Parts: sequence; C-alpha cells; structure tokens
Amino acid sequence: MIFDKTKIKNLNIKNPLQLESGKILSEYSIAYETFGELNSKKNNAILVFHALSGDQFVTGTHPITNKEGWWVTAVGPSLAIDTNKYFVICANVLGGCMGSSGPSTIDPTTKEIYGLKFPLVTIKDIVNSQINLLDHFGIDKVLAVIGGSMGGMQALQFCSSYPNRTHSAIPIACTASHSAQNIAFNELARQAIMADPDWSNGDYIKNKKSPEKGLSVARMAGHISYLSEVGLQNKFGRKLQNTKDFKFSFDADFQIESYLKHQGKSFVERFDANTYLYVSRAMDYFDLYRDNNGNLSNAFKNTKIKFCLISFTSDWLYPTSEIKKILIALNSIGADVGFVEIDTNNGHDSFLVHEPEFLKTVRGFLDSAYNKVLHG
Repeated sequence: MIFDKTKIKNLNIKNPLQLESGKILSEYSIAYETFGELNSKKNNAILVFHALSGDQFVTGTHPITNKEGWWVTAVGPSLAIDTNKYFVICANVLGGCMGSSGPSTIDPTTKEIYGLKFPLVTIKDIVNSQINLLDHFGIDKVLAVIGGSMGGMQALQFCSSYPNRTHSAIPIACTASHSAQNIAFNELARQAIMADPDWSNGDYIKNKKSPEKGLSVARMAGHISYLSEVGLQNKFGRKLQNTKDFKFSFDADFQIESYLKHQGKSFVERFDANTYLYVSRAMDYFDLYRDNNGNLSNAFKNTKIKFCLISFTSDWLYPTSEIKKILIALNSIGADVGFVEIDTNNGHDSFLVHEPEFLKTVRGFLDSAYNKVLHG
C-alpha cells in the first residue's frame, strides 16, 4: 500500500527493542496521532489501542483513505471520550502498515523492504514499543488505557507490564488468551493470503504484485466473526441482490454475499497482506496465563489500577465468559474492578457502532476517573 508519508506523524526510536522472540530491532518507527490538548499537569491523557484492522486515525477524517476514523462513535468533541477534555493518543501497532515499522517498511540496515525478514512481534512487544510515546510527551501516567478486541489485549498487557503508568483501564470485548477457535479463524485468514500466487512468498511488493484475492477472502472470513447471527439475519436474511429469482450461477445472488465482497474489496485498498499475517499472529501468541505460570491473577498482582471490563451479549468471538475470567482474576486479588455486559445484536463489532449504553458506560467511567485524579 502506497500513501503520502507526509500525512503520518512518526516517532523514530534509536533505542534497541528486545523482542520476545529473542530478536532485536536496533531502530524502529512508531506512527501515531493525537486528538485534543494535553493539559499543563499532563494528567488528562488517554492511550487508545486499535484492533487488528485499525490504525492511529481514531476519529475525524482519515487523511489516507478520506473516510471516517474507526471510532468516530466514541472519540471526539463532547463524545464519550471527549477531546475537549482529554488528550487522546493512538499509535499504529508495531508490524502495522500505516507508518509504524513492519513488513512493508524499509529495513534501515539493508535499505530494502523487510517483507518476511521483519521479526515476528507479540502484544507485549507492541506495548513496549508504544511506551516511548508517553516518554516523548513527558507523560508519567495516563488517565486511562482503552481498547477493544486486540486493543483490549494491549490494554491488559499495558496494565500488566506498566501498572504504575495508568490510573485506569477499559478492556473491551477481549480475552487474556486466544481460544482454539480464535486461532483457527486467524489461521484460515493467513492461509488464504499465503495461497494467493501473488503473495510471492511475502515478497509481493518487491515483485510489484498484490495478493488482493487472498487478503480479500481473509477479510471476509474475519468480518463474519465480528458480526452476530441475529444481526446478519435481521439485516440481510435471504434477500436477493438486484434480482427477483436465483441466477443459477456463482455470482452474488444474495445480499450478504455482495456485502462480504464489498468488505473484502475495500479492505485490500487500505491494508497490507503481510501485516495481516504478523498482527493476527501476535494475537494468537498473546497469553497472560502462560506468562504468569497459569495464574492470571499474577498478571495484575498488587495493581492499583481501576478497571472497567465490558463485553457484549452477542459477541461469540470474544464471549462474555472470557471477560468474566479476567473479572474473577482481578476480584481474587482485591482489585478495583467493575464489569458491564451490554445487551446488543451487533456482535463483536458492537464497540465500533453507536451503542448508547456502551458509550454511556465509557463516558461515566472516564468522568469518574478524571474527577478522582483532579481532586484525589
């Protein structure tokens, strides 16, 4: 994916980053965006983490795609995450394709595109790279970290790795480790990409190709998992696309087929195939149980962070049962934690659409956290 790099804010980091794989990134870049103003006490910052297909352009108009930011329902003036009040920071994840170092960027050593020579990264690596942003802005402690899906994983990892650098956390629709089903969906997507002849063993950029068909199928498979059966049925059912009867062909007879093809097509215009491989793998490797000898509570031992855990009734990708495991772990160590399950038919993507009860919960929690920081 080629875009105007002058529209991207980049923090170039010369300090080597030790990765969990054992590899070292001697230097790397983190692309980021900010919204709102940092106050004089630097205590109004919120670190937002994006999901697999997101990037740093949370709200407003995306300068590369010219479409709305991925969280315009929640972030902006007078919204739940009020940019009149808070200073919002969001980084493109390490391994991403919107300016941060990743498989589609240039290796400073060889001066060639990394491709699959870029080392595999984990959620912990991603969070460790982003801590540089807080240091860059001179922020000792953010008001909150927040994110949904993979963003929720980053929020949990941040709280585990840097418990003294946030007052509060809102992990949304996420898990402390991927289930076999989650890994299976991601592997299906990866195999679709790698089966595309134009993938060229990861060297498609060098060969001036693009595995669009494979990436499109990967997106289609993933998108199904983000929705719910009831939501799909209510929106599409068995409605036909621009026809009164079957065409008896393999064209898109049904509206749902046309919708998925559109999702796949629009995705390949803004996303890199290798990034999909890397980021989905990072999600699969995420496992706070494994990192803490099988005891999730140890990940948050002695934490003073205030948590608000949020799940959605129709989310079958990261069901409420997964959030409750985190809730139980936090309760077992006496952490300050609240839990809200939002009743909705919008599936896993519920945090990205206009869900009034969800937005009310986020606003109320952040207002409470901010008042506590201001007044003790």
